[in-house]
Amino acid sequence: MAKMDIVLCCAGGFSTTMLMDRIKQTIHESKALNDDDFTLKAIAADFLDQEVDHMDALIMGPQVAHKLESIKPLIEPRHIPYVIVDQDTYGKMDGATVLKQLLIAKRKADMAREAAGE
Repeated sequence: MAKMDIVLCCAGGFSTTMLMDRIKQTIHESKALNDDDFTLKAIAADFLDQEVDHMDALIMGPQVAHKLESIKPLIEPRHIPYVIVDQDTYGKMDGATVLKQLLIAKRKADMAREAAGE
């Protein structure tokens, strides 16, 4: 697996840091995944434009889901897959579920790029 740079964004970057730590724990405890294959960074959504050129995937907290329309012009031209974490999963800080959703989104994006000949 190629190294994947994942950005998590929320309103302030604080609660997302807790979710990021859970995702790191999931990766670390996985027999199939390697810590060195992932970098994760939690930021406030307002700083996303500064990170977009350095990320392979985006995780959005439910509190910034309403910003998706303003975020799409940043990520879609770069074919950056994203997931919006639902309130229940976020409340549980369920890093395993979020990571699984993101890996599925990334695979679908990769398949679409391959089909388009990119």
